[in-house]
Amino acid sequence: MTSDDSNTTGQKPGFFARLKAGLSRSTAALSTGLFDIFARRKLDGATIAELEEALVRADVGAALAREIAGNVGKGRYDSEISERELRQILGQEIARVLAPSVKPFAIDRSKKPFVVLIAGVNGTGKTTTIGKLAARLRGDGFKVLLAAGDTFRAAATEQLKVWGERANARVVSGAPGADAAGLAFDAVVQAKADCADIVLIDTAGRLQNKAGLMAELEKIARVLKKQDDAAPHAAILILDATTGQNAIAQVEAFKAAIPLTGLIMTKLDGTAKGGILVALAHRFGLPVHFIGVGEGAEDLQEFDGNAFARALTGANEDNTAAT
Repeated sequence: MTSDDSNTTGQKPGFFARLKAGLSRSTAALSTGLFDIFARRKLDGATIAELEEALVRADVGAALAREIAGNVGKGRYDSEISERELRQILGQEIARVLAPSVKPFAIDRSKKPFVVLIAGVNGTGKTTTIGKLAARLRGDGFKVLLAAGDTFRAAATEQLKVWGERANARVVSGAPGADAAGLAFDAVVQAKADCADIVLIDTAGRLQNKAGLMAELEKIARVLKKQDDAAPHAAILILDATTGQNAIAQVEAFKAAIPLTGLIMTKLDGTAKGGILVALAHRFGLPVHFIGVGEGAEDLQEFDGNAFARALTGANEDNTAAT
């Protein structure tokens, strides 16, 4: 994938507008919490506490909310502040927290095929996200093969085949209930025969507290090493933003099972809990490669921390976030 710089330069027209629209629920919830601060126009002890509470309600998390609110007030205590200034300062603080997680999804061309294992709990939009990712990669000139490793759901295999047709990507599938690890192995074999650049492996949705299913995911990762000692070259967890703080437990569980290299956050347009992405970046520091802010293929966007912070806080597009 092409790298994404720290502002919206180079993005196609409408990028920030789509992002802002997608985060509108989270922005509205945060703005409601900040109403009293805007009305007082002064950063005193009470308004700093209200800012902290607003951030907690946005699912930023208590400890991080306290840190951000404290930093916003630092050097400005008892000072007059406008709504625009407060949004800009808050956006800068959130961008600072997000900065370590801003890392575009990169394909190592020396690894052929580059094997990507995709995991997540049920209902995160995993198969759809894989299809959108395949379309993006094909657009970048890569030859992609898809592995329908969710062998428990026939609908998932059919859905992946539809995306494969759209992206002109071969789909390797098996019989219902087939061994997912064996299918992943066969997919890599096929990818080598086809001289494919990338293999995207779908897996069955699994709850993070189900030991048997997590063990199966570990087996898939282990079997892939029989084809390439370094495989999977990337292991990406798909998270649903509407789950809020539960996303933290999901990352912890999947991180213990497979060597997670990055995250994709979906359904940010369907929740007021967009702050969870800030909490995840602060806690784990894992790269956030993409975010989903709508149903269309173009709504799977490369993650831009500064743009996300501005959209979340309602700051103007031209405000420059601190780095």
